[in-house]
Amino acid sequence: MEAENIVNILMKLLIDILGWSGALLLLGAYACVSFRKMRADGGPYQFLNGLGSCFLVINTVYYRAFPSAFVNVIWIAIAVSAALRMRGQASNAMRADG
Repeated sequence: MEAENIVNILMKLLIDILGWSGALLLLGAYACVSFRKMRADGGPYQFLNGLGSCFLVINTVYYRAFPSAFVNVIWIAIAVSAALRMRGQASNAMRADG
């Protein structure tokens, strides 16, 4: 087997691992919120959503599944926006207390 084939096989394996990891992160975060193990308005939930979606974007772009990639880019934007909003609210609360 030539080196280029090995690199392609390893790249595909990495992309597949990222895709499955992203799916598990999103599903795990959703399950945790659904079973009240995590708050939907909390940082950990937003982090898991953002990271899982990033992994899925890499996977879907690699496989040219652009509609799925688009959905995940929007998912990331929502997660980042929510995290920034929560950070701003926490900062405002600290100023009000201080």
